[in-house]
Amino acid sequence: MKALFITLQDLKRKSIIDGNVDGDKLIQFIEVAQDTHIQNYLGGKLYEKLQDLIISGDIDLVGNAKYKTLIETYIKPMLVWYTQAAYLPFAAFQISNGGVFRHRSENSDLATSEEIKDMLNRVNSTADFYTRRFQDYMGFYSQDYPEYNTSTNGEMYPDQSYNFSSWVL
Repeated sequence: MKALFITLQDLKRKSIIDGNVDGDKLIQFIEVAQDTHIQNYLGGKLYEKLQDLIISGDIDLVGNAKYKTLIETYIKPMLVWYTQAAYLPFAAFQISNGGVFRHRSENSDLATSEEIKDMLNRVNSTADFYTRRFQDYMGFYSQDYPEYNTSTNGEMYPDQSYNFSSWVL
């Protein structure tokens, strides 16, 4: 069993993604963003700790308030923006038995490649902002999360670098 750190409702409420988008088309992008970005920054041990707390229902216990704060305040915003970045390149397409199709609406114009690239850059920039915020927080409070600086048996060690995809001037 796997716990996702955001719900479809979180994603739709806090992103540009329309509330009418089919959740089945989004859920895999949440999981991919969580696996590839969030796990990368949390590291394997802290990622597993949060998974276990959510699955067991223990995340709401008073003794786990710091972990819940970490998820609510830092991880959720990161995951919302990384999910959008994962979804945007595929949003206009559908794959079915007949091949790959691009959706077209009678009442709207398709965005140009340049507009989509610009939007993707802005989405990545916002994801970078929330990631820097998370890393700054962990720099001061990592002692509250002993799993953050622990890696065993080849699990991922958290990426604590500041290699981001965009610059804010």
